[in-house]
Amino acid sequence: MVTIGMNYRILPGKEQAFEDVFAAVLKAMGDMEGHTKSALFRDVADPQSYLIMSDWSDRKAFDDFIASDQFRNVANWGKEQILAGRPSHEYYER
Repeated sequence: MVTIGMNYRILPGKEQAFEDVFAAVLKAMGDMEGHTKSALFRDVADPQSYLIMSDWSDRKAFDDFIASDQFRNVANWGKEQILAGRPSHEYYER
């Protein structure tokens, strides 16, 4: 099992769009091989700061997801429309 912490900084005024896209991606991930669960958290002291915690069966399953066209399309859209900077990912393996 591996948990991935994905940190995002969102442009002001784009919070709802980010949350809406996350909800759609989460729904699509429901049947994805190796994905267990994911949750979105927002920093109450910094409303443009978000964290996605995502559980996967192993690191390869997550790496396959981020290499997918589906993820690439969302990432490109986010980079152009939503994100205030490059996201960072932290891996927590158990």
